[in-house]
Amino acid sequence: MTALAPDHHLPVLWHEAVDALQPKSGGRYADGTFGGGGHTRLLLERSAPDGRVIAFDLDQAAIERGKTLDAGDRLILVNASFATMYQAAQAADMLPLDGVLLDLGFSSFQIDDPSRGFSLRHDGPLDMRFDRLSGPTAAGLVNELDERSLADLIWRYGEDRNARRIAAAIVRTRAIESIQTTAQLAVVVERVTGRARGRIHPATRTFQALRIATHDELQALETALDAAVAALAVGGRLAVISFHSLEDRIVKQFIARQSATCVCPPEQPVCTCDTVPSLRPVGKAIKPTENEIERNPRSRSAIMRVAERVAERDPVCP
Repeated sequence: MTALAPDHHLPVLWHEAVDALQPKSGGRYADGTFGGGGHTRLLLERSAPDGRVIAFDLDQAAIERGKTLDAGDRLILVNASFATMYQAAQAADMLPLDGVLLDLGFSSFQIDDPSRGFSLRHDGPLDMRFDRLSGPTAAGLVNELDERSLADLIWRYGEDRNARRIAAAIVRTRAIESIQTTAQLAVVVERVTGRARGRIHPATRTFQALRIATHDELQALETALDAAVAALAVGGRLAVISFHSLEDRIVKQFIARQSATCVCPPEQPVCTCDTVPSLRPVGKAIKPTENEIERNPRSRSAIMRVAERVAERDPVCP
């Protein structure tokens, strides 16, 4: 097996992310989102001949792609959210882990498939589910939530200053015709914000908000971060690649909390909390190079943060 990047999918920060985990022979690693398999392939190569990887994905199609890898028992594929990491790694006798990678983006396979409803570039059903067999669709949220709830959703997860106007336009439109496709929704947003200019479509933030809400992504991320710390061995590394400010804020604040040496109130003159940090930040945040952005424009918003486990803690997943 060779870790060539798949033709259809370019992993973001491919080598940087795997380098950050410092893979070694005999190590145990978790890839939170298998996607196109690029990071998993490289982890398997760098941890040869007997390192193991447990890879997660809610998308059954991604899991099926993973089954084509010639990795034998070195690769365990789990069709579930990375929020289940601790329990799944425990069941697979993979604890403690030497490295955890969380790539919070979605793959080219999903973006380029019109039937998935992730992209503004293709007209398709307004689905946006990673697991297409369960859970609410984006169309369900768009057509069933009341105007205030829609506005709150678009503002909270999309940080769009036009959230109220977009929500009102959606409600007016669906009173006449149900909104079931990506093109329909994009047109509704454009009527409020004006036509697309430059490389970012005006409906991008609305689509982001719906995708986050469809999967409760931010809560899943918080759960996965706790699980990663609980699963990591001392000296093990955590690397997280975020693609928007909401995700990165959660990751940055989590690492700051876990690396704190004192949590006493600021007005208290002497520390009495005896806090033992669980993580230490490793280096500065890493962003794609200009060459990578030119080769893969979808990487332009990526930012990776890395931390290392520094203290033992009761091995119980929060």
